[in-house]
Amino acid sequence: MEYSKLISITGMTGLFELVGSKTDGAIVKSLDDKTTKFVSSRVHNFSHLESIEVYTIRENVNLVDVFQAMKQSSEALPSEKDAKAVKAYYMKVYPDMDFERVYASDMKKMIKWFAILKANDVDPVLTETEEDGEEETESK
Repeated sequence: MEYSKLISITGMTGLFELVGSKTDGAIVKSLDDKTTKFVSSRVHNFSHLESIEVYTIRENVNLVDVFQAMKQSSEALPSEKDAKAVKAYYMKVYPDMDFERVYASDMKKMIKWFAILKANDVDPVLTETEEDGEEETESK
């Protein structure tokens, strides 16, 4: 399973693998219970994990950067129910995060998502598009 195919869906908990798309929605597979279903784009919005950015005190970073810091950290994941523990965890693991603009609910969601990725053996890495590099060399 590739990180680039993972999406979050508004109104639905967990993460999903994008299996296929239609004009009025998408066919997705839940990473939690492995069920496959159709989700209407008229009711829900879809966000690719690769496109999500996190506010920091400097430049915004991709969610992958936060996940990589979490992966490399020796800190134990806190319970997502304890907002103070979650904030303390991120202060140790990713101190550059802008804690005034990143809501506690978003930090909790990142903890849940990271646990799902870990449970499904998904390595959070951005896909390098080879076409971009080829286009640059062709245009010169």
